[in-house]
Amino acid sequence: MATKNKKLWAGRFKAATDKIAEELNASIAFDKRLFRQDIRGSIAHAMTLKKARVLTAKEASRIITGLKAVEAEIASGKFKPGAEYEDIHMAVEARLTQKIGPLGGKLHTGRSRNDQVALDIRMYLKDEIAEIQKLLTSLKQATYEVALKNADTVMPGYTHLQRAQPVLLAHHMLAYYEMFTRDSERLLDVFKRADSMPLGSGALAGSPYKLDRFYTARLLKFSRVTENSMDAVGDRDFIIEFLAAASIIMMHLSRLSEELIIWASNEFSFIELSDEYSTGSSIMPQKKNPDMAELARGKTGRVYGSLISVLTTMKALPLAYNKDMQEDKEPLFDAIDTLKAVLAVFTPMIKKMRVNKAAMRKATAAGFLTATDAADYLVKRGLPFRNAHEVAGKIVAYCIEKDKTLEDLTMDEWKKFSPLFSASIKDAVKAESSLTSRVIYGGTGYNAVKKRLTEVKKKLKKG
Repeated sequence: MATKNKKLWAGRFKAATDKIAEELNASIAFDKRLFRQDIRGSIAHAMTLKKARVLTAKEASRIITGLKAVEAEIASGKFKPGAEYEDIHMAVEARLTQKIGPLGGKLHTGRSRNDQVALDIRMYLKDEIAEIQKLLTSLKQATYEVALKNADTVMPGYTHLQRAQPVLLAHHMLAYYEMFTRDSERLLDVFKRADSMPLGSGALAGSPYKLDRFYTARLLKFSRVTENSMDAVGDRDFIIEFLAAASIIMMHLSRLSEELIIWASNEFSFIELSDEYSTGSSIMPQKKNPDMAELARGKTGRVYGSLISVLTTMKALPLAYNKDMQEDKEPLFDAIDTLKAVLAVFTPMIKKMRVNKAAMRKATAAGFLTATDAADYLVKRGLPFRNAHEVAGKIVAYCIEKDKTLEDLTMDEWKKFSPLFSASIKDAVKAESSLTSRVIYGGTGYNAVKKRLTEVKKKLKKG
């Protein structure tokens, strides 16, 4: 059964679109969120047409007034574009024509939906990157605040999820600050690639009208214009790049989520998450589940899926535009919504978590975390590191056999393993001494971490 709705492109067709085909073809259900960008772009296009003397000043003014009225109607819900309009571009144009008459039909002069959607999605992505950057800045601030409050909190550092060496919780949190900083830098790079104005590219060959594309770019606050009309309408690498950057952000959030989940367990008890960001069990009344952290971890796969989806869509498309490219929007929109939702909950969740400093310090005392410091002690007294490593390993094996910690050993016991040990070894294997000794820039030593906290504070103030 065919639909009787007349399309703006219907002149070449004798039969109406099949109803099922029309539903498959329509993108209005999801691309309607682009209405503000579509109308901003249309207003700039009308002004460019006026500059090119395709529209008179009076015509351009009427069109712009009409477009602003359509925007207000969509924003208020008075006008709700449905599937009969196919996409947001045709919905806006159709409603404009209903309001101002045949003059509305002049707006599409010199452009195609191909360069129109390329413009809309770039503008939308630029707007959303700006919002995500704000959320990332808040998260970076939160990691800094947790680090600042825990500048002296000693905890086990891990490799292979096995206790390795003593670190400061501040240093651990600042590691994520560095990750989120690089995430922000990646988004700035994506913004640069999206910040290229494609309008005027037409369907693929460029517009036959003398449109000042640089003028349009200035109106829409683009830093430059696209250099090749086929590339402008035929690629979505800026979307793929964004989704890759979003996937990396989610990966970082997922790693921190995993640690929060582990730390909040009874087996660790390093932290307690606020009730506001936890849930309970429908059957076990004692449970306090770290569901927000688990959801952040779980939704990472969803964003990865968006990246793979668009990569797969684009992998075999000939130039220029193909309808397959309509499939770029839903993964992009979903990834943006997911990332923003996770970032919004993550910041207050880590700011409000309670750190159990005593449990962290107790865990540091077990597991021979300063065994390397014992080896380094011997190295400083002339023993080659490989030999010192072997001696320290034997000491650990002895402690395990005798159920002792390094700090429990007597001087006689130390001397059994090497005559190079003296009374100062007792202090050297304390976690605090290990941290004090690590003066190297970028390390976990007390002074190094405090210096980095000061630097981060300055960077956050600059924005």
